[in-house]
Amino acid sequence: MADLQRGEAEAPPRRAASGSGYPTYAEDDFSGWAWFTGGLMGLVGIFQVIFGITALAHAATYTVPSSDLVVDASYATWGWVHLIVGVVFLATGGGLAFGQPWARVAGIVLAALSAVINFTFLPAAPVAVTLIVAIDVFLIYAISVHGGESRHAR
Repeated sequence: MADLQRGEAEAPPRRAASGSGYPTYAEDDFSGWAWFTGGLMGLVGIFQVIFGITALAHAATYTVPSSDLVVDASYATWGWVHLIVGVVFLATGGGLAFGQPWARVAGIVLAALSAVINFTFLPAAPVAVTLIVAIDVFLIYAISVHGGESRHAR
């Protein structure tokens, strides 16, 4: 009371703690995991598109000859594979973010396919491929374990 007499304003009331165990998707029609996995799918899709454009436009960027890769194909072929997989990743990431049921199955299949494709491309870009494979493994986990949450958000 003495603080109010000195001219200090009272603090506004605070919201209750959000640790009540009530999921936010039931209240806000939003699933953080769906948007997170959709964003990661989009990120991997962008990486794949960059790999594809690089292999198509300037194959000399890679110091390893294409004959030293696991699958002996030209960098132009690898470029088209990465480009197509990247575009499909972008579309699937959008589907995951908006809670489409088909995107869960497609996301898991694409992440596994991406990991296999990138393992065969490992000698060409070892650091980038290792990063993408790690994200692919995390995507498979996130979609498998938390993919059903987006169903509740719709």
